Amino acid sequence: MKYSELLQNGATPTEIQAFLAEGDTAPVTMRIPSNLRDAAKEAATLSGMNFTSFVKLCIIEKLSKQG
Repeated sequence: MKYSELLQNGATPTEIQAFLAEGDTAPVTMRIPSNLRDAAKEAATLSGMNFTSFVKLCIIEKLSKQG
């Protein structure tokens, strides 16, 4: 199943979050301004998580609210 199919089938935000959190990991390289990276790293630390977990959480929250 794809993300778009979940939206078309009227999945709940919880179902979407569960779908996005599962699956194999894939390496990703992003180019972002260093100030944005530093701010995100600081926000992650203040939230008690690492940068990667913080980014994944932000993406999952954004995508689960779009439905």
